[in-house]
Amino acid sequence: MRNTRIFTNQTLSPGLEITLDDVVSKHLGTVLRLTTGDPVILFDGQGGEFKATIRGSSKKKVTVLIGDYLETNRESPLHIHLGIGLSRGDRMDWVIQKATEVGVTEITPLITQRTEVKLVENRIQNKLSHWQKICISACEQSYRTEIPQIHLPIKMNQWITDVKSEKKLVLHHRGDKTLSAIKEKNISSVSLLVGPEGGLTEEEIQASIHKNFEQLTLGPRVLRTETAPVAAISIIQSIWGDFV
Repeated sequence: MRNTRIFTNQTLSPGLEITLDDVVSKHLGTVLRLTTGDPVILFDGQGGEFKATIRGSSKKKVTVLIGDYLETNRESPLHIHLGIGLSRGDRMDWVIQKATEVGVTEITPLITQRTEVKLVENRIQNKLSHWQKICISACEQSYRTEIPQIHLPIKMNQWITDVKSEKKLVLHHRGDKTLSAIKEKNISSVSLLVGPEGGLTEEEIQASIHKNFEQLTLGPRVLRTETAPVAAISIIQSIWGDFV
């Protein structure tokens, strides 16, 4: 039976009994139909996780007794910061979910010349909260123990100026460099720049190169904006991270 993993921002300590929040309680009690005595795994995003046992369960309230701490580390040794052009519809949700699963550390939504999404100022925090929930759910599913950080959307030019990674890469399907041509040993951090639908403009590509980004192509096919970062991160993880 697959372990049920739940993120909580409550204080966790062996022997402590806590009541999970309403949303999590409803999921465990109503959707998964877990009952008293069933085991769950709790994690707080600080690394490691805790065994726990349900002590009381109803449709609206689940109480758990926290057991042993498990010093588990499933995080990649490679720090990956994804800068991704804002996309329409559910494409951004998909990118955040899948990038989290393959081990991204930070995600910054970017406003580029071809960005068509218009974020209303008073709704940005709601959008950020929505993305964070997707990220947490992906961590629960993929057995990650730390939650990637999702930043507020900023302009692309600001992001390429601010990032400090050892290796900086910009996806450019018309480029001619692959990772096999530019890979190096002992890289501990990577920043990856990916455009929105329609890609980055040539002006933006050149601006990133001026900020020490290297052009990267993934091959002869043109990938969608939600597919490209996941493919690129997977390859990056296989070279400098923990994909084997």
